[in-house]
Amino acid sequence: MTEHQTATPVKAPARRALPPLMTMTDRAAARLEKLYQTRNAGHLLRIAVSTKGCSGHAYDMSFVEKAGPGDEVVVDKGVTLLVDRKATLFLIGSVMDYEVRQLESGFTFTNPNEKGRCGCGESFHV
Repeated sequence: MTEHQTATPVKAPARRALPPLMTMTDRAAARLEKLYQTRNAGHLLRIAVSTKGCSGHAYDMSFVEKAGPGDEVVVDKGVTLLVDRKATLFLIGSVMDYEVRQLESGFTFTNPNEKGRCGCGESFHV
């Protein structure tokens, strides 16, 4: 007689949580929420990375009516924004802030994937 052995189920290793694609500071979330409530009501901010500038890449931001088929939806601090799927590898772990300076204000990015920026700060390379 032949004995049948039952295989012991193999447990899959526990998956570690992935870091968020992007996060926002409180200032960025508050500013974006205000933009969504005023002149950009009914729209979402979409972030992409384009090939331009002296360092090779630049952040592109535009307001769109809805997420496209290639957009990742990011929700942080109750505020939603979109990230172009082609830009995700450039943006993983980035933090979006809103800075107010004496002569200018705007959204800025702290991106752990950047290896450097051009002198004017408008473009970056990875």
